[in-house]
Amino acid sequence: MQLGMIGLGKMGNFMAQRLMQGGHDVVGFDPSDKARKALVDAGGKAVDSLAGLVEALEPPRAVWMMVPAGKIVDETVEALSPLLAEGDTVIDGGNSNYKDDQRHSTELGKRGIHFVDCGTSGGVWGLKEGYSMMVGGDAQIVEQLRPLFETLAPGKDQGWGRVGPVGSGHFVKMIHNGIEYGMMQAYAEGFSVLKHKKEFGLALDQIAQIWRYGSVVRSWLLDLTADALKKDQDLKDIAPYVVDSGEGRWTVAEAIDLDVPAPVITASLIERLRSRDSDSFTDKLLSAMRNQFGGHAMKKE
Repeated sequence: MQLGMIGLGKMGNFMAQRLMQGGHDVVGFDPSDKARKALVDAGGKAVDSLAGLVEALEPPRAVWMMVPAGKIVDETVEALSPLLAEGDTVIDGGNSNYKDDQRHSTELGKRGIHFVDCGTSGGVWGLKEGYSMMVGGDAQIVEQLRPLFETLAPGKDQGWGRVGPVGSGHFVKMIHNGIEYGMMQAYAEGFSVLKHKKEFGLALDQIAQIWRYGSVVRSWLLDLTADALKKDQDLKDIAPYVVDSGEGRWTVAEAIDLDVPAPVITASLIERLRSRDSDSFTDKLLSAMRNQFGGHAMKKE
């Protein structure tokens, strides 16, 4: 099956390589010369414009976007729309908000162009292990794209599926990432408690390895944690600053809109925000208040 790929960053290129290994023909576009060269070196075909991409594909075309959510997705869909024809399909495999998917589907639908949203998990490991894909869109269109999903997934009937109409794929991926926030926070806090119990001299990398087998807390996330601790269990070269892709925020906002309590996911998001405050006014004011009402000592910088 032929596919156009927009966005040839590391994950986009890895997905293209997995598709080509499965016998699919991939034509890619990226503004970066280096990214386009990487695809060509892997055996694919690269073009230097969206128009060139569309021209290189045989109708009905399938175009997969792997570009940052928000403005860039909006601009890409707007630029693609007049180039595509009725019966073509646009797939957003990035981390877009599901409400944007619904808007894009409506806009493209006016011209008879189909839209599919695919929440994709697997990161840089996907080339080897396969990708977990949560797909939203018309059932008939998703079925037509089945060969692509089967090739990208860990197995033909494993790790992917159509979860509902347009928007549902990214909605499910959003909740997936919210759960991921909570799991990561729990691991991080637990290992921190272990590290601070100095009297036992615990080897964190050893404990992570023990938990990987037979334990109810074993997971791929723990496997990755074990790898990181094996390299350096003091994490000396890592700054205590945690970024977020935005999906945790969307999950918390959705939980509030639906009146669903999600305290663990919310707390894990707040902790990520807290990690970025190297000069916390909040903590300074807390210390000042304790000094005011109780005469408690304050540490001075």
